[in-house]
Amino acid sequence: MIDKNLARGIFVLLLAILFGVPAVLHYPIGNFARGGPGLFPTMVSCILGVIGIAMIVRSRFTKPERLEINLKNIGIIVGSLVVFAVVSEHVNMIAGIVLMVFIAALAGTNYSWWRNVKVAVVLVLFAFGFQRLLGLNLPLY
Repeated sequence: MIDKNLARGIFVLLLAILFGVPAVLHYPIGNFARGGPGLFPTMVSCILGVIGIAMIVRSRFTKPERLEINLKNIGIIVGSLVVFAVVSEHVNMIAGIVLMVFIAALAGTNYSWWRNVKVAVVLVLFAFGFQRLLGLNLPLY
């Protein structure tokens, strides 16, 4: 039996390594006063690494839970991301975000259209924040 808690910790740690090592090897980090392009991914990878190690250690002290893989839910989530990309490219990003939220929610255990509306509104507000405050060129409308 594969322990779900241990698998989660290993996955998070591997994700940290996957993004952290290339950031350190290929981009200058700089310093906190004048950060280079490698500073942010290195910091995020270090935080993820610490969280992953904590999850692995914690899994040794908790009761093991069986890891179950639900291919239907994985397909729904991947499909929602594909719909987001296609709709964002051909219509606009707001429609893509809304469709992604409503499709991805089908993978959950209890479907709530009101919760989906609230999540979609918050994500659209974040997208507007990224566009207006950070100056990102997002095709929101």
